Amino acid sequence: MNIFSRGQKGKLADLGINSPFTVALDLNGISLDVSCFGLDSADKLSDERYMVFYNQLAAPSDAVRLDLGSPARFAVNLNALPDAIVKLVFVAAIDGNSTMRALSQSSLTIGDVVQFPISGADFQDEKAVILGEVYRKDGVWRFGAVGQGFNGGLSALLKHFGGQEAAPAAPAAVPVAAAAGAVNLSKVTLEKRGDKVSLDKRSGSRGFGRIHVNLNWNQSGAAPVAQKQGFLAKLTGASADTGVDLDLGCMYEMADGRPGLVQALGNAWGDFDRAPFIKLEADDRTGQSKDGENLLINGDHFNDIKRALIFAFIYKGAPNWAATDGVVTINMPDQAPVEVRLDQGGNQMMCAIAMIENRSGSLQVTKLAEYFAQQGKESAHQLMDRHFGFGLRWTTGRKE
Repeated sequence: MNIFSRGQKGKLADLGINSPFTVALDLNGISLDVSCFGLDSADKLSDERYMVFYNQLAAPSDAVRLDLGSPARFAVNLNALPDAIVKLVFVAAIDGNSTMRALSQSSLTIGDVVQFPISGADFQDEKAVILGEVYRKDGVWRFGAVGQGFNGGLSALLKHFGGQEAAPAAPAAVPVAAAAGAVNLSKVTLEKRGDKVSLDKRSGSRGFGRIHVNLNWNQSGAAPVAQKQGFLAKLTGASADTGVDLDLGCMYEMADGRPGLVQALGNAWGDFDRAPFIKLEADDRTGQSKDGENLLINGDHFNDIKRALIFAFIYKGAPNWAATDGVVTINMPDQAPVEVRLDQGGNQMMCAIAMIENRSGSLQVTKLAEYFAQQGKESAHQLMDRHFGFGLRWTTGRKE
């Protein structure tokens, strides 16, 4: 392992680093948001698609892809970068009120070849740090250990590199379009199936607090097609010509291995203060509530939960996921909201939206976007259960 000091530089080829490679940021002691800025020859973020961070986990063609684990890892494929991008700058910004002084022993590591160690002793009261950069000079890619403190946070870094931050969302009654190409720093959007984000507990906190899962959709967007009335609608006597009503639900597995189900169908509402520490709020059978459907998870008891599969099924109306424009948003205290859109699927009744997992105390959210339709006597619930291995026992009309 080559140990670099601040200001040291080297050619990747001389160091034995070949593309693709991984840049790991192992940052400890304080909560930090990590990012990679893809810059042009003027050291500017001229194309916002090449800023990779919690709300944009990959650049085009997966030239840079971020896994927000611990440590955070950037998968870098230099061959997939356009000629206009000549530098990748890896940064970290404080998410909170601390300063870089509070950083404990940390490092930036490229593969298992180069390591650049840093700690709070290297800084003053800065709110961010430019850790290192991979850059092309005279046609040759090189690495430079920077370790430069920066007074502003992530928003200030964005401005420093010439990017534009999207304006905060306006109230629903007065919609305002964000400027073209602006970077949205306010939420994490999992774009592709398999995309994931890993969140750690805030320093000094007992857990993740009140985790609020909201499902919202365009109730009138699906065209009425009565002849395609689905199985669940037949069971409940619902008509397919009155729009679409989605039901939010959750299959869970406790830390001790016990599985279970929370959903309105069957009145399996769950409980917030006692096991399973997951509760579905009052169901809206009209499908017209502006607040949609809501599920609460007691994040202070997250150690009691192994995993929770968030799903939705079409309770009423013609199965047409493309027309629902559905979106699930996961909110929790002091964390950026995580958004998963129901942007695929066809005429299936059931969608497995996202998996929330306890990974050694970290909360990991993975976009699933898996769709299920009844097959013969097996319901979509049963097929989804089998696919994800919860092992629930099913009988007609109820769950044991």
